[in-house]
Amino acid sequence: MLSRTYFAGIAIFAFLCSDIAHARENGPPPGRNAHFMQLALDCVQREYPNKIAHVLQTDSDARTPRQLYPAFYGCYDWHSSVHGHWLLVRLLRTMPESEMTAAATAALDTNLTADNIAGEIAYFAGEGRASFERPYGLAWLLQLGLELREWDDPRADRWGAALAPLETVVADRYKAWLPNLLYPIRIGTHNQSAFGFALALDWARTTGDEELERLIVDKTLEFHHGDRECPIGYEPSGEDFLSPCLMEADLMRRVLGPEDFPAWLGGFLPGIPTDGSADWLEPGRVVDPADGKLVHLDGVNLSRAWNLDAIAHALPEGDPRIPALEASARLHGEAGIASVTGDDYAGGHWLASFATYYTTSRALEAPSGD
Repeated sequence: MLSRTYFAGIAIFAFLCSDIAHARENGPPPGRNAHFMQLALDCVQREYPNKIAHVLQTDSDARTPRQLYPAFYGCYDWHSSVHGHWLLVRLLRTMPESEMTAAATAALDTNLTADNIAGEIAYFAGEGRASFERPYGLAWLLQLGLELREWDDPRADRWGAALAPLETVVADRYKAWLPNLLYPIRIGTHNQSAFGFALALDWARTTGDEELERLIVDKTLEFHHGDRECPIGYEPSGEDFLSPCLMEADLMRRVLGPEDFPAWLGGFLPGIPTDGSADWLEPGRVVDPADGKLVHLDGVNLSRAWNLDAIAHALPEGDPRIPALEASARLHGEAGIASVTGDDYAGGHWLASFATYYTTSRALEAPSGD
């Protein structure tokens, strides 16, 4: 039986992903951007339902989301709220002004204030919170800061100034964690280390934080330089939204130079076809998009799409693996975008951020270590 995601996706598929290749050259279709932006606006100031994840030390820790997280209380959980804010900034920065612009600006003006960020910092300082949102939510917080720093706009200046103290807290959390992390975290959900390393590395290089960059690069090489024959045929697991194999390769193309990455990739993923085929890696399928765990598979299609795209772009022109990587990226991207309907809050509160990261080619803007 075909899933409800399939039928819902058909209804908006035409304007969501009618021509992704054309969008890469001419900008994403405004209807698609408006849809993604509306999904973020529907959640960044929506307090409930909400999943609070912390240890109660006293009765005073039993508080509402807005009291705990004055800026990032919406979108069901803290990390989704953070990347919902990133989505708004990213689309404000990359799309022409529209009727959505004023609403997105107002939401960010309300949430990203110095007082609210001070409240977030106070939460981080609480007892027993050293590992809060590590590394997934922390990585998205740095991605939000990176987007603001790269955007030459008065709005970005004021939101970035408010956010900067929390960026420092998050960067310090990474610096305290990395020396103690003795093994990579090779899973397809929030705790995966490769995703957290990749986004934090982009931030460190852009801001000139040489200590954090060195820590991430050294730990990445320690963990992954000798990796061979990643079992990508075992993917995806039933609740994955990140590919352990492809996200590692996406991280390594940031760390290895163009002279070394192609050979490393050949040893790590030796089965990438050279015939331009797309079906060597099957997209994940979701039969119940209202299930908050199963709907992760819609996200794995989108994250795989940006991984595959970025890996292809890191290879030298003429590499025979590029056509198959790009074809699979399109296949996964189309499947993932079709799922971003917003019909169920289980996926509606976060999938648009993954779709925006892919369709706006954010991964391809990762700064080089050269």
